[in-house]
Amino acid sequence: MAEKLGGVRLFRRALGNRKTALMLAFGFSSGLPYTLLIGTLNAWLGASKVSLATIGVLSWIGLAYGFKFLWSPLVDQWRPPALARFGRRRSWILLCQFVLTACFVALATTDPAVAIGAVAGLAVIAAFFSATQDTAIDAWRVDIADEVATVEILSSIYQLGFRISSLIGGAFSLMLAARIGWQAVYAVMGCLMGMTVLATLLAPDTPAPEEGRAPLAGFAVPSPRARLIGLLIVGIGWAGAIATLGWYMVTVLGTHAPGVKPMSAGDFTKYYGPWIVVATIVVPAVVAAWLNGQAIDAAPNGPRVADRLYRALVLPLGELTGRLGWGSIIVLGLILTYRLCESIWGPFAYPFYLDYMHYTNDEVAFASKIFGIVMIMIGIALGGFLFATIGRMPTLLIGAVITAVGNLLFADLAAGAPYIDAFSHMFGIDRLTAAMGFDVRMNRLLLAICGENICSGLAGGAFVAYLSSITSKQHSAVQYALLSSLTLLIGSLGRAAFGEGLESYGYATMFRFAALIGILGIGFTLLEWVRISRAPQVREPGHTGSAG
Repeated sequence: MAEKLGGVRLFRRALGNRKTALMLAFGFSSGLPYTLLIGTLNAWLGASKVSLATIGVLSWIGLAYGFKFLWSPLVDQWRPPALARFGRRRSWILLCQFVLTACFVALATTDPAVAIGAVAGLAVIAAFFSATQDTAIDAWRVDIADEVATVEILSSIYQLGFRISSLIGGAFSLMLAARIGWQAVYAVMGCLMGMTVLATLLAPDTPAPEEGRAPLAGFAVPSPRARLIGLLIVGIGWAGAIATLGWYMVTVLGTHAPGVKPMSAGDFTKYYGPWIVVATIVVPAVVAAWLNGQAIDAAPNGPRVADRLYRALVLPLGELTGRLGWGSIIVLGLILTYRLCESIWGPFAYPFYLDYMHYTNDEVAFASKIFGIVMIMIGIALGGFLFATIGRMPTLLIGAVITAVGNLLFADLAAGAPYIDAFSHMFGIDRLTAAMGFDVRMNRLLLAICGENICSGLAGGAFVAYLSSITSKQHSAVQYALLSSLTLLIGSLGRAAFGEGLESYGYATMFRFAALIGILGIGFTLLEWVRISRAPQVREPGHTGSAG
């Protein structure tokens, strides 16, 4: 009981901490461009009568978020020259905020109906810098975590800020566009983006490695010859992955013969994503494990450029695999499966609401974009409180269980909502919603979204906190970007099969199947809990860099 009361006091102290207020602002700064580029921009293009084919082609800008780890070593080891004085993380965050502000203001001067090329170019630039800002902010969150503002609480606050910006950049922007027009909306959003610069200027930064110090000083590494061999293998994989992504960008933006469609972002992820993961994560992890076995405390320095590249590309995975050992397999399984039962059906939500359940656009917009986001925020807040009171692994397990259960709500909704109706009648919710002007069908939708989004918010905050906790402050940008990108990619790979299942078996059956998939996440969470209980309880200040 005393431990729980201590957790509550810590939670209250953390909420009053300056770092948590800044984390809320950074979450907003991260979520606003993502919402404006991935969702709201499509609404503007549709209102401007841009063809669905063109909108589909532009959807590939979302790949920047899935493959941001490809340039994360640059963010981890170098600073933008003109802004270097602002520090290791703030310099990148400031650069991205300046560019994003300029992009949104520039979008406000364009018209997609007559200048789709300019809109596409600005969207590409904005997506790249938005993903880069995410990498820098994620690293900042890990770096500044301490014993009051722990990484678990900071992760929950970050998610809260992200969802607030989703509400403003999504539902609020749509309502505002109906009154002042889309150009004015993006001008307003550009101003909001510009205001986030103030938070960055007020934020503390973490010290970078001393200037002039050998890049590998303080690290146990193998001989220069072994390092060079490892670097060549890893470098070829990273270069091939970056070249593949660049080839796809050039192909999409280039001219095409009549009737020839460029490869979609989904197909690119499906066919090339696994190979990129193998080239940049699996192979480097094996090489890093091999090099760890040859590491010595006082290895001689090699060429400075080679040692700098070794620190950027090899050491992050080397440190991670060395710290986790064989537990890396359990950690990888948890990362790949924890959110799978939710992410695998995400793109099918709107077809389910609109085409299968026959809700109107306005009903879905209110339920998912306004009411639903508020429910996610409640789930995030609940998750943060649980972290402070019962700890990381119990909260992570609760998140895994309720995420799987949340799928059953949609299975029930697809099957006519008998259990939702019974629950609603038992507690008088149907009478309450009727008094507010909602009919029975809308009551069912609101209850399903309420339950699922609270579960999603809690699990999402728990998962971000878990990824942050196993990320080391020494390599925070690269490690977190690599780990979080795995989650995005694995969900994309299973969606085609899930879509075929929907056509063959229907929504109710496939939602139940998604709930069964959640058992994998629960199982790996339990295995990770056992692993952590047996591992040395060594971690950095703020609960990062954890081996157990």
